[in-house]
Amino acid sequence: MAYAGSEGMMKTARALFASLLVLSAGASISGCQSDPDIDITKLGLETDPPDVLYTQGLANMKAGNMAEAARKFDAIDRENPFSEWARKALVMSTFVKYRQGKLDDALASGNRYMSQYPKSQDAAYVQYLIGLTYSKQIVDVTQDQRASAKTIEAMQAVIDNYPNSEYVDDAQAKIRFARDQLAGKEMQVGRYYMERKEYLAAISRFRIVVEKYPNTNQIEEALARLVEAYYAMGIVDEAQTAAAVLGHNYPDSQWYADSYKLLQTGGAEPRENKGSWIAAAGKKLLLGS
Repeated sequence: MAYAGSEGMMKTARALFASLLVLSAGASISGCQSDPDIDITKLGLETDPPDVLYTQGLANMKAGNMAEAARKFDAIDRENPFSEWARKALVMSTFVKYRQGKLDDALASGNRYMSQYPKSQDAAYVQYLIGLTYSKQIVDVTQDQRASAKTIEAMQAVIDNYPNSEYVDDAQAKIRFARDQLAGKEMQVGRYYMERKEYLAAISRFRIVVEKYPNTNQIEEALARLVEAYYAMGIVDEAQTAAAVLGHNYPDSQWYADSYKLLQTGGAEPRENKGSWIAAAGKKLLLGS
């Protein structure tokens, strides 16, 4: 009986010990869950050294996992601020966010980089990324063209500040496209005024194109619309001057052919008035400026 009683006590002790283990584990889990300073999903990011995180970020980029790559680069920037690894991670974070289409985040990251490291070896690339990010936001000429203006500003900074960089040629191409867009916006508004027979308002828009955006794909139409608007107002000498400038620069243009025919309907022909603002603008066209 003594043996049996002793065995029973051992079983009870083992059961009690097991219960205590369960209760202890439950308390530990509960404590972790309620502790706001512990987030097990971020432990790996916080404990890995920056070089490891950077390599992991590059590997995720190569695999096409941009979201995870961004997490790795952002972790370096957060946990190792102002270090060389943080600088490199900020470059990659800007690129990844650009590729993800998170354009506002890419601009914030890129601008922060440029404010902190304007003379670094990657500054030209980051400035170029900023320009690309603005360029990606350019919309149809019927809409606001603020992104076109920002593209020109950002890409001009590439050309001015990093003239020997490999990004200059594409920066110039992006500027040409953005200028075409800005000129196109002016033409779109000018045509609207022409349809309403508000000729002075239309002329002001076409003049902007001729004087500010002469080397764009809108210049021929702008000169032809000036012929049309001035002729409609009865200011024939200005219409003739616009046609003459158009003919000197684009003799094979259909816009010139149409302008010539319009003048002929009133017995006039292209003839340049040297004192006209259009003639002065025409000289810049001939010089290619």
